[in-house]
Amino acid sequence: MSQAEPPQGGPATHEPRASVVTYKAELRKAIRRNAQEPEINFLNITAMLDIMTIILVFLLKSLGETSTSVPQSDDLTLPNSIITTEPSQEGIVVTVSKSQILVGNDKVLSLPGRESLVQSGVDASLKRNGPNDLYIVPLGNALQSARKTDKLIRQAKGLDPSSSEAIVIADKSTPYRLLVEVLYTLGQSEYGRYHLMVIQAKSSG
Repeated sequence: MSQAEPPQGGPATHEPRASVVTYKAELRKAIRRNAQEPEINFLNITAMLDIMTIILVFLLKSLGETSTSVPQSDDLTLPNSIITTEPSQEGIVVTVSKSQILVGNDKVLSLPGRESLVQSGVDASLKRNGPNDLYIVPLGNALQSARKTDKLIRQAKGLDPSSSEAIVIADKSTPYRLLVEVLYTLGQSEYGRYHLMVIQAKSSG
């Protein structure tokens, strides 16, 4: 004969009820523990906008000063002038140092010694029609590429797109012949105005 087993239903009926009570108690504790202030749950857009405004002003100020802050070196020394007008901030920067010509930050060509530049400018192979021509082909190609971009920018700004401006930064020992060739090439590449960058010096008078 089988022996009667103790009833299992009694304890089992109380277990689920105890589990639900425990679960609800733990849930309430978790809610209280994880409760946070509303500001922590989202980004403070106002503070971020203030920071972005400060950064934007700083970048615009730095951008405005880039064309006038020209580092001096053995390869590039600007001439002195008693001119009192403010330097132009508008235009493609063309740099003529002792050793090279650049459009913006891109090197266009290397320059030979000053003696050969005085007589006939850059090498005849870099010109359209021989040694007596004034048009420098590599410089003209770079200027025309920059002109396309500048034309679109001027149209977007509502400015006259028929011609562009250039800022010429030339070493003070640049031969006159080379300077004329650079300016002639600018004119042939639809740059109607140019500005020569100099160092403002006190008047001797």
